[in-house]
Amino acid sequence: MIWGKSVTTPTETVTSWLANFDAAIRAANYAGAADLFAEECYWRDLVTFTWNLKTVEHRAGVRELLESCAATTAPTNWQVDGEATEADGVTEAWITFETATARGNGQIRLVDGMCWTLLTAMLELKGHEEPRGTNRSMGVVHGADPDRLTWQEQRAKDNAELGYTTQPYCVIIGGGQGGIGLGARLKQLGVPTIIVEKNPRAGDSWRNRYKSLCLHDPVWYDHLPYIKFPENWPVFAPKDKLGDWLESYTKVMELNYWGSTECVNAQFDEKAGTWKVDVVRTADDGTTAEVTLEPTQLILATGMSGVPNVPEIPGADQFEGDIHHSSKHRSSEEYAGKNCVVLGSNNSAHDICAALWESGAAEVTMIQRSSTHIARSQTLMKLALGDLYSEEALANGVTTEMADMIFASLPYRILHTFQIPVYQEMARVDADFYQALDDAGFLLDWGDDGSGLFMKYLRRGSGYYIDVGASQLIIDGKVKLRAPANIAEITATSVILDDGSELPADLIVLATGYGSMNGWAAKLISPEVAEKVGKVWGLGSDTTKDPGPWEGEQRNMWKPTQQEALWFHGGNLHQSRHYSLYLALQIKARMEGLETPVYGLQEVHHVG
Repeated sequence: MIWGKSVTTPTETVTSWLANFDAAIRAANYAGAADLFAEECYWRDLVTFTWNLKTVEHRAGVRELLESCAATTAPTNWQVDGEATEADGVTEAWITFETATARGNGQIRLVDGMCWTLLTAMLELKGHEEPRGTNRSMGVVHGADPDRLTWQEQRAKDNAELGYTTQPYCVIIGGGQGGIGLGARLKQLGVPTIIVEKNPRAGDSWRNRYKSLCLHDPVWYDHLPYIKFPENWPVFAPKDKLGDWLESYTKVMELNYWGSTECVNAQFDEKAGTWKVDVVRTADDGTTAEVTLEPTQLILATGMSGVPNVPEIPGADQFEGDIHHSSKHRSSEEYAGKNCVVLGSNNSAHDICAALWESGAAEVTMIQRSSTHIARSQTLMKLALGDLYSEEALANGVTTEMADMIFASLPYRILHTFQIPVYQEMARVDADFYQALDDAGFLLDWGDDGSGLFMKYLRRGSGYYIDVGASQLIIDGKVKLRAPANIAEITATSVILDDGSELPADLIVLATGYGSMNGWAAKLISPEVAEKVGKVWGLGSDTTKDPGPWEGEQRNMWKPTQQEALWFHGGNLHQSRHYSLYLALQIKARMEGLETPVYGLQEVHHVG
């Protein structure tokens, strides 16, 4: 107490705001609730109010959301979780709340007592909680029963029946880390699910990539749901080690994982409200069997990227060497003493160039068509990830779950403003490195607005390389560079560039990226459904390869689409981990017959 004046703590400030917000909603005074927000404000909702992933902006957006959703959502019990903090004029707090059907958490930022940013996120459905903690299963029924099945026998029975005598509620196409993590979420929620994967074993999607591949993101960023990597896990996991982890995870989490199974067609039955998913299963002896699954929900978890982009280059059919997309590149050793050309300049192109050089290729040349953003791995970890995903972050009490929520609480509309200073500092710290790359002729960029790697990733999913050594090979001239350039023609033994120059070639790697994820919808379902859904990924930022209009969330990811009962799941390990929760809760709610009125279903602006 200061004489004659009461000092309000940050926690009291947020508690008062929440009480006023609650009172306005209870009174159906939605205009009054919106007036508690600053004129520039952002409310990001992950399923709780909107049954969608939706960000609204400005008071009018807040009011419209409440007018549409508040009565059915019936939010109550708004509480500050822990103690609020105040710094640089911004008061921040973690919050909890309930709705008629769910429990939620979130984060709030106040400026001058008004809400600047609000995050509301669903944690669990009431009456359908995961069996964890005090709610975990017993694992055994004590007593004597002559008909008792052991755990092993019950698992075998379930595996023999699901997909044959009983149908899954959900089918996930794609058994990489995204499909596996989502499958684990659905398993814990009691949603019968089959994961369909064309490779024989879980983790093969990593094992089958080029030999030198390692994760470019650090371990603290990459945990799967429920089971974190051990404390002695390497910072950057080699591909085969990660593949083994995914395979073990699949077994431990008791997932219904159909390896050696390829989806050949899927059709939605509008009358029945279910899918017919035709798959071909290959047994160990090579025999095949066709199976038709009839799930209610279909999820494409084929990775953030879609079908590989393979450019049509005149003369490719007469090339006498090897030519393949980077997704098909397995080993570099066989190209020792060979002339190798890599078309592209992003992550895969750099990794493959480095692997070819290490394997003793006679000459490795990178063909750079357009500028690329480069971030050195150690600098990126320190400046961009260190506060949230690192040993230092853990020591400061920032858990993986807390870090995920902090990142989610920053609206996409303003996220670039937080990123720009990071990359300005990166340019200063690594100035000599960037000057050397420039001197080597490499075409560098920092994104359209200087916001760097992560915004490029969110906007377009391409255009960058996290440097783990290949850049120095370019600087030293050990990997040759032609930039800006493109391949105009291929002969039997060479490539001819668009400036007329010719390079001898025994290997051509097309590191030319991927199309939108809806390319898989076109391939597996139909072009009409792909067009109905529209472009997958991107924010509508009106920057390079991310055309407007502004959408405010990742297009079609982890949320309802214009095609009933069709969902997309993917992204990096962090996104797959975090957003799999919200997708799983949406699926579970539908299985249980809960009302799930979707607010702000995404419109389709781009079919490609």
